[in-house]
Amino acid sequence: MTARRHPETPAAPAGENPPADRPRVRLETVDERSDGQRLDNFLLRELGAQHDKQPRALIYRLIRKGQVRVNKKRAKPHSRLHPGDVVRIPPVRDLRGDPSAGSTRATIPSGWLERVEGMIRHEDEAMLVIDKPAGLAAHAGSGYDFGLIELLRAARPNAGMLELAHRIDRETSGLIVVAKSREALLALQEAFRPEGEAKKSYLLVCHGHWPQDLRSVTAPLIKEQGEGRAHRVTVDSRNGKSARTDFEVLARNAREPGATLLRATLHTGRTHQIRVHCRHAGHPIVGDSKYGDRKRDRELGGKRPGLMLHAHRLTLTHPTHRGRLTITSEPPREWTGVLERAGLDLNSPHPPQSN
Repeated sequence: MTARRHPETPAAPAGENPPADRPRVRLETVDERSDGQRLDNFLLRELGAQHDKQPRALIYRLIRKGQVRVNKKRAKPHSRLHPGDVVRIPPVRDLRGDPSAGSTRATIPSGWLERVEGMIRHEDEAMLVIDKPAGLAAHAGSGYDFGLIELLRAARPNAGMLELAHRIDRETSGLIVVAKSREALLALQEAFRPEGEAKKSYLLVCHGHWPQDLRSVTAPLIKEQGEGRAHRVTVDSRNGKSARTDFEVLARNAREPGATLLRATLHTGRTHQIRVHCRHAGHPIVGDSKYGDRKRDRELGGKRPGLMLHAHRLTLTHPTHRGRLTITSEPPREWTGVLERAGLDLNSPHPPQSN
């Protein structure tokens, strides 16, 4: 079946393949990390221009001319966004240092292009499920020349439409869904909303011996003030937004330094939620450069790992034929050495849950 072309993406002339790096219209669904953010600041972040002055004039012009839409309607630069809002971003590749913007091109190393097919865990006429490696952003912007979506479009220049249905952090590895038609995109975006029916679970390794009876963390979370890549999230019982993460102990070692293999299930989708909840519980995730513990990372020995947080399982209703779909992914090979040194076995039987 031929993938549907996004209605706002111009078709290439007959017999001609569209350039892999041609800017395209983007439809971005606002998630919890952008709740309450101004539209102009959202665009500056999405287009990687928050530290430049000249691109602001272009962004305001695009908004004024109606090329930027929120839920298919015109909006003001100071309009506040909320989770679930859909923002139309016109075909601008990247605004960093280039007020004309339209001709900017991302350079994608050939090594990344060769990896694309091996990253696919599921594909049909409506969607792709990608096993994203840690270190690859979901899309370009915020200091990154390309991300997963640009990589997919470059690898498949004839695809009519490829759009992210949701996101995971750049440092997090694992499953992420890409829509291949507008119908699929809208259905998937609905499923991945906080109240939607899609279920996401993660595998992680944390420091210490996680208590068997600590099955849920509900600490409210708030983003510290400031724009850009350095933003942090903290627990704030007065002003924070509700957040709930359920945890299941899969394996623990019986020695020091202690470490625990956990499964985490999200009930809300706040920025850095699992990472901050683990730190709040006194058991930061191994290899977490923002919320972790470098001293305890070193105590595990070997090379300091990247963030040991992996989007392990997705369960959702298929966006077109409505059947139930479950897809899983094993953690990266880079986890092997840490697991061995920590005395943890991914295949060990799950310990009984206490009452």
